[in-house]
Amino acid sequence: MQSFREQVESRLADVLDRRLAGAQPRLADALRHATLDGGKRLRPALVFLGSLVGHPWPDSEDERLESLWSAAAAVELIHVYSLVHDDLPSMDDDDLRRGRPTLHRAFDEATAILAGDALQTLAFGELAASSADPAVRLDWIRRLAEAAGPLGMVGGQTIDLSLAGRTEDHPDLATLADLHDRKTGALIRTSLALGARWAGLPARETRLVEDFGRLLGRAFQIQDDILDVTGSAEALGKTPGKDAAADKCSYVTVAGLDGARRELDDTVRHAHAALWELATLGADPQALSACLEFVTQRQH
Repeated sequence: MQSFREQVESRLADVLDRRLAGAQPRLADALRHATLDGGKRLRPALVFLGSLVGHPWPDSEDERLESLWSAAAAVELIHVYSLVHDDLPSMDDDDLRRGRPTLHRAFDEATAILAGDALQTLAFGELAASSADPAVRLDWIRRLAEAAGPLGMVGGQTIDLSLAGRTEDHPDLATLADLHDRKTGALIRTSLALGARWAGLPARETRLVEDFGRLLGRAFQIQDDILDVTGSAEALGKTPGKDAAADKCSYVTVAGLDGARRELDDTVRHAHAALWELATLGADPQALSACLEFVTQRQH
């Protein structure tokens, strides 16, 4: 992951250099502040992992890899846009992201809104300009639009805001799962699906990859909620304890710390079941299994 992060960083810097030529300097600086020098870069990695299910790693000189890099950059740009808007005073009102001031603190609120808008358009521009087969490009654009839109991230954020301040009402875990399957899981699931689509994985295997991605996203969020209670600002790179302070519904505020850990264990078991089914179809899910371990054992 460390080696891959460095490659993603270089690719993102190249995308911004190419696409921000002639852009207003303050906006360009804001976009670079938000996008570069931070983050796990998990979602771009998932694009590549999705392409590897049942397939050997392509030769590094394979020209088709350039199109896969376009998809990897696009999902990260969408992710960064969601973080910029999520941190706004009208949303989570956070001051720290990836160990640095959030964008609206480093610049101003209006610039942060515009930067988020710009990141979203840059993502779809990157997909549209990709060298991938036209049918693959169109499918990528459709999938990413659905993941980012009202049935995905935006819908999840809407549910999240509607539940704020209602922890005493005890929304059930099914409601919480639906929230995070949209807000967090949709982009994680789609990142894997973009890679699977690029590799030409059959429909049944692709559905299993997406099922695993949904569970991986849920596991990621549960671990995030646990770390919000148990982690430090230095380790997390963001403000801990925000969920309880804002009276937000999380797996910990709803089920307690032990309950959240049980939910994580259950989610991991279901994810391994999806991987086992993939293996019965002849695919090799070893890399996805390692990714699940990475997500659930991380401390930041």
